[in-house]
Amino acid sequence: MNANNCFHPIATTFVQPTCLSLLLVGICLSATSAGLARTEPANGFHNGEVSERVKWLDTDGHLINAHDGGILFADGKYYWYGMELRPFMATNTLAGGQKTTTGVVMYSSTNLFDWKREGLILSCSTDPNSLLKGPMRFERPKIIFNDKTKKYVMWFHYVGYPGDHGQDIGTADAGVAVSDTINGRYTFLGIQRPISDKGEVKDCTLFKDDDGSGYFIYDRVVPTSDPLTGKMDKKRSLHIVKLSDDFLTCTKTYKEIENSARREAPVMIKRNGRYFLITSGMSGWAYNRSSYFQTTNLFGAYELMGDPCTGTNTATTYDSQGTHAFAVEGQKDRFIFISERHYTPCMTDSSYIFWPVVFTTPTNLHLPYLPEWDAEHWPTEK
Repeated sequence: MNANNCFHPIATTFVQPTCLSLLLVGICLSATSAGLARTEPANGFHNGEVSERVKWLDTDGHLINAHDGGILFADGKYYWYGMELRPFMATNTLAGGQKTTTGVVMYSSTNLFDWKREGLILSCSTDPNSLLKGPMRFERPKIIFNDKTKKYVMWFHYVGYPGDHGQDIGTADAGVAVSDTINGRYTFLGIQRPISDKGEVKDCTLFKDDDGSGYFIYDRVVPTSDPLTGKMDKKRSLHIVKLSDDFLTCTKTYKEIENSARREAPVMIKRNGRYFLITSGMSGWAYNRSSYFQTTNLFGAYELMGDPCTGTNTATTYDSQGTHAFAVEGQKDRFIFISERHYTPCMTDSSYIFWPVVFTTPTNLHLPYLPEWDAEHWPTEK
C-alpha cells in the first residue's frame, strides 16, 4: 500500500469540591498471588508500598479490569476505561494474559471511589474474518470528545489476532472507533498508520488542546539500515501528529520529538500554556525511570527535564509505568497521573497507582509517590 492515512476497514466529579475525601480500598483477591495487599479502608487514595499490588473492586465486588486506559469527565461523572485483560488461567501461567478476548471496558463514578461497570464499549469478535477477532490487543486506548461532530473518538495501539506484536500491517497500527455517547457501543472504523505505512505504531495517547484540536502521540518505529554494513535496525522515537477536524484520521502536520529515542508510554498535560509530556523508558516488562519534556509549542522544541518522580524508588517509577493523566473536575490546575504495576504472572492482578501532579515552577512538575493520600490535602504547589 502506498496511500498514507488509509483505513483498512473491517469486512463485515467529584460531586462537589467539598466532597473530595475519597476512599480507595485495596483488597486481596487471591491468597496464592504473592505480594497481593489486603488493606483496610483509607481516607484517600491507597497506592500501597512498592512491593504491594493493591486490588480495587467495582460496585458489584469484581476486580476493576480496565488496563492502560484513561479517565474522562463527562455529563457529571468520571468514566474510567481500558483494555479488559484475560483472567488468571487455571494452569497458573500467563497464557496470553496481556491480550484480550473481550475488548475495551468502561466504568463510571461520581466520586472516583465507587466505580460501576458500564460494560464493554468495543468488543472483540468471534468472526474469523474480522479485524477484531480475539485474542488481540486494544493497547492503551484513549478517548477524546470532538466539539464539532459531537462524537467521542477512541484511538488505540492495534495488534490483530493472535495478539502478537509485529511489524507488518495488522500487528502494529492505530485503531480508531467512534460513539455518539461516552459509554455507548463504539463503532470500529479500521486501522491506519500515521505519516506513512513504513512507520509501525506502538505505545500511544491522545491529547485535546484548549482550542478543540486533537493530536495523536505515539512511539513510531521505522526500519533502517547501516549505510556501511547494510545491517538492518529500527529507529524509534515519539511523534506527535495533528488529527483531522473530525479526529478520525491524521493530517500531514507532525513532528518527531527530539531526544525521545526509545521512549514510550506518553502522557500529555497542559497547564498555563505549557505542555508537559511524561514518558517511560523502554525495557519490556521491566520497570525503569520516567522522564518528561516541556514546551510551549506542540510543534516546537521540546526540553528534556529529567525524572519527574521524587522519593527513594524513582529508578523504577516505584515499580510502575505511566498510562494517563486527567484533570480533577472543579479543581484548577490539579491533575492526577495514573500508572500501573504490571504483574506478568497474572496480568489481571496488575494494580493502578494514582499520583498527585505537583507543579514546583512554571516549567517543572513533580510526581511524589504517596502510599496514601487524599485530594483534600493536596501537596503544596508553588
